[in-house]
Amino acid sequence: MRVLILGIDGYIGWPLALHLLDKGHQVAGLDSYVRRQRVRAIGSDSLTPIATRTDREIILRQSNLFIDRIANTTLDISQDILNAILREIKPDAIVHLAEQPSAPWSMIGAAGAVRTQQQNVIGTLRLLWAMKEVCPDAHLVKLGSMGEYGTPECNIPEGEIPGQCIGELDFDRHCHMKGLPFPKSPGSFYHLSKVHDTHNIIFACKNWGLTSTDIMQGVVFGLNTYDYRTAQLPNEPTVTRFDYDEYFGTAVNRFCTQAIIGHPLTVYGEGNQTRGFLPLKDSLQCITIALEKPPEKGEYRTLNQFENVYTINRLARMVCQVSIGLGLKAEIKHIDNPRIELEKHYYNPAHQKLFDLGYEPITDIQEEITDLIKTLFPYKDRVIKDVILPTTEWR
Repeated sequence: MRVLILGIDGYIGWPLALHLLDKGHQVAGLDSYVRRQRVRAIGSDSLTPIATRTDREIILRQSNLFIDRIANTTLDISQDILNAILREIKPDAIVHLAEQPSAPWSMIGAAGAVRTQQQNVIGTLRLLWAMKEVCPDAHLVKLGSMGEYGTPECNIPEGEIPGQCIGELDFDRHCHMKGLPFPKSPGSFYHLSKVHDTHNIIFACKNWGLTSTDIMQGVVFGLNTYDYRTAQLPNEPTVTRFDYDEYFGTAVNRFCTQAIIGHPLTVYGEGNQTRGFLPLKDSLQCITIALEKPPEKGEYRTLNQFENVYTINRLARMVCQVSIGLGLKAEIKHIDNPRIELEKHYYNPAHQKLFDLGYEPITDIQEEITDLIKTLFPYKDRVIKDVILPTTEWR
């Protein structure tokens, strides 16, 4: 199929483009390359030496399946221009990754919060109108976040309030809640923007007949290459970016970076926070499954995407164990939590739908961590230590 990837230069967008081309799909992309600018603006850079914008375009054009279209823009354009781009590409599916992806960045101050809401909510709304007017039959795959749900004291379903919960509402026999979205409790302005996206997409599917898969993704870690024995230094042309700073680096990626330089693994608070995690390779597999097995025309579908749930303490211990086994020095250090989040909480989200569609976790998570540390070690001299520790308070 013809797939348009919004955010093709990103952590997930770049390896997804290569993966889909390998599977025989046609690919086009849009990207403003603002992620590169924002990471550098905070004094950081990708730990992996990623290819330049020009070199990445050359790599994509080596495939005869690549639709020769990479617009140096994302959704911050006029409606007419966006409509023209969709009319030119004629996508069968659109993977929407073109959003500000960092919860901490959205909490820096008013500017970060406002820019996050503008880029994410208004950008998605503009995309929905363009699809309505130009390609109403295309399948929208939007990357949401498990963080939209928060950590309620109940089981978390995949999107809708389940029937068994409705049966407990005996105060009114006529209280019909089946099919309503499960209540959201986001913990940052970034996650709030994702909630607004969700409601706008549901509205578009219900009223305009658009078709969408909303992927509530857990925390992704890792790289799209693990062959550390043949890694070409200083540049691996097809490798994706790898951030480890407080704003754009996720927990496991940050821990593994700290491990290769002998820095204590910094666990926020008590470390009992529990979340869903999955390797990048599994994320690519799940998004591909969603594309190749779309919902019915006019349907809004939610898929909770993660391999399993882990506490931060458990992940930190895994990284320590692997590091010590590889001859590295590793220890855990608990620091004050800059975020407002429960240290201990109930967490039991469903994630069966992707398994029903064919998702099979590629490897054991500890094996993924082992391969990741081996892959990162040749780049240890590129680590910028000053950007690792948190400086932004969420209070």
